[in-house]
Amino acid sequence: MKLITEMTEDIQLLAELNEKTGEKDYYIEGIFMQSNQKNRNGRLYPESVLMNEVKRYNKEYVEKNRAMGELNHPQGPTVNLDRVSHIIKELKQQGDDVYGKAKIMDTPMGKIAKNLIDEGAKLGVSSRGMGSLKQNKEGVNEVQKDFMLAAVDIVADPSAPNAFVNGIMEGAEWVWDNGILKEKHIAEYQKEIERTNKKDLEEKMLSVFTDFISKI
Repeated sequence: MKLITEMTEDIQLLAELNEKTGEKDYYIEGIFMQSNQKNRNGRLYPESVLMNEVKRYNKEYVEKNRAMGELNHPQGPTVNLDRVSHIIKELKQQGDDVYGKAKIMDTPMGKIAKNLIDEGAKLGVSSRGMGSLKQNKEGVNEVQKDFMLAAVDIVADPSAPNAFVNGIMEGAEWVWDNGILKEKHIAEYQKEIERTNKKDLEEKMLSVFTDFISKI
């Protein structure tokens, strides 16, 4: 599985007066994700893949007040609580789009996001998930059924190419370990298998698999 990130600028930044507290509540809302069209990263999310995952994420995270995101992308697929800036309150399908609304929290990173909004900064959102890719007949990288949404983050400049995310983070392989995602460098295993002759291939594959399992 690879870390997959997608950015969108089609959102609104809102500051609404909370009548109970007399203070402003800050929200971001708009299109958080899109299906059935090739995005700027050259990837396509089939509607069934994306919307099924949105349903799961809603049930396991949004409805349980666990759908938190960070200010800027971290260096991995997990959500770091010390960098949380907002929590998604609504995530739903609108045609091929996924509309979302998130409340900016009163955390250290949330306060930075609020200040950026007050100063008129241009912000966007970027989804972060895990999944595999496969080229379709048109040569477009299509996200597969194993896609899992990890978070939707706030990014300061969604129009800028995120070379670190695309070049480094997406080049890593990740696996599940008791509900926790861990990075695994599988290049050495691949080299071992490639160097093995056909006669000993089955035994070598078993050996590699056993070694892999022992390190998880």
